[in-house]
Amino acid sequence: MLTNVFTKTTRDRWLGWLVGAAAVALMFLFGMAVYQDIDLSLYTDLPVAFRTMFGIPENADVGSLAYGAIYGSYGMLTMAALALATGAASIGTEERNGTIGLLLGNPVSRTSVLISKAASLVILTAFGFVILWVAAIATPAILDVSTIGLDINALLFAMFINALFYGFFALAISAWTGNSSLASGVSAGVMVVSFIAVGLLPIVSGWENLAKVFPWYYYQNSQPVMNGLNWVHMGVLVAGSAVFAVIAVVGINRRDLRGQSVGVKMIDRLRANHYTHAIAERFAGTARVSRIWIKTASDYQGFLLIVSFSMFLMAIIVGPMYGLIDAQLKDFGAAIPDAMLAMFGGGDLSTFEGFYQIEIFGLMAPLAVMAITIAIGAGAMAGEEKRNTMGLLLANPIRRSTIILQKTITMVIYASIVGFATFLGTAAGATIGNLGMSLWYVAATCILATLLGLAFGGLALALGAATGRVPVAVFGSVGVAFVTYIVNAFLPLSQNFGGWAKMSPFYYYLGGDPLLEGLNWIHAGVLSGLAVALFALSIVLFERRDLRAKG
Repeated sequence: MLTNVFTKTTRDRWLGWLVGAAAVALMFLFGMAVYQDIDLSLYTDLPVAFRTMFGIPENADVGSLAYGAIYGSYGMLTMAALALATGAASIGTEERNGTIGLLLGNPVSRTSVLISKAASLVILTAFGFVILWVAAIATPAILDVSTIGLDINALLFAMFINALFYGFFALAISAWTGNSSLASGVSAGVMVVSFIAVGLLPIVSGWENLAKVFPWYYYQNSQPVMNGLNWVHMGVLVAGSAVFAVIAVVGINRRDLRGQSVGVKMIDRLRANHYTHAIAERFAGTARVSRIWIKTASDYQGFLLIVSFSMFLMAIIVGPMYGLIDAQLKDFGAAIPDAMLAMFGGGDLSTFEGFYQIEIFGLMAPLAVMAITIAIGAGAMAGEEKRNTMGLLLANPIRRSTIILQKTITMVIYASIVGFATFLGTAAGATIGNLGMSLWYVAATCILATLLGLAFGGLALALGAATGRVPVAVFGSVGVAFVTYIVNAFLPLSQNFGGWAKMSPFYYYLGGDPLLEGLNWIHAGVLSGLAVALFALSIVLFERRDLRAKG
């Protein structure tokens, strides 16, 4: 039974690791090719704090820049996200799907199940990094780039240990709570805050040592690609992973596990309240699920709360943080070319709008909205088939197109809530920091982020409607988002291919510089049209496909 749990868990999740690692490898190939054609002084002349923030080694050449900035930052975030998603799903998903009782009905202990899940986490993480290692060796050979003096093995090993740290952190939360959304949300929040803090704190005079509080410091600070492994730092991360493993074992053995999904949903809370009972009953509809969007909203309420609160909190922090940055660094930021900053989502340090773009709107805001929309889009059709509930749903007098439309309503509402939370946090942070930002322009940027997220949510919905497969919907939409982000980030660095960046949806998000120029209605129209087209395509694909009676 132990082997079966390990094998099934590994089989269920290997595809996600393959897609994620392959996307990072492709980004590495693309980035190294572009770096060969540009003046690297754009990077090597940056201040130490700025280079440290983005993993750019001192005196970087093409090879060290690609390994440090691409593998060391984007690649690390991607692989750590895969690890924490795997750890979060270990116990929480079994309980949510109602399969934990069946699993433990066999002659196997809770500890054995957890060990099997943890072993699968380690093997899958190793599998992902083997792919990155092959790409790390093959790419320089293909492009004829020198890697002399670079410790590639040290970098990848440090990345591997760092990814496992967040994976075991999520595993511990999942084991204690049985809530995969909470586990992934909290661990992802810690990872993002840690990444930002380790980048920002060294910039603030007197706050440098506070960076040691955050786990990302023990991965990044020693720059393993240039200096080799710092075994003390690796020891801290390994010890942390071991502690989380022990905590997970204690948690799963002390807690009453749910044999089926018994969480209290939003609509149930409203029904239980005397003042909202009548309206809740009206919205909930009959047992024939006449209000599908309400049910869908209830299913994702915890995830929405985590994502919205995280964006609200991070956006508030950035405002007063800007006032603490050294003035000389702000002045230097004005000289950094826009093309170089495009790979980080654009922006600059010389203005508070540019600083907010680097820290919040370049990557964090679109990722937050896409996390919600892709989750809902992938689970809308494919999720119902996977849970074997689609037959029950369609047994009611309801059209397939109505199901998609109501699922889309929830997606639009939740994406808008995340965008609004980002707006409120930015407005509060700008007010606390006395930055004087235009709230209209902030709202315009949040609207574009919401529309961008809806476009990729529509893609996930279409893929799920076409295939009925959750992994295809999730990894397909995430993969396209990743590739199009790279296109928008790197192609502007090339004189020959810069115009092709307009093929990426990300161009229509920040390409018009909305924090300084306001809403570009053409760009908003392109993103809206793309989202609507994908929603319409989902209806067509779903109407024409034979559905599976079993997952």
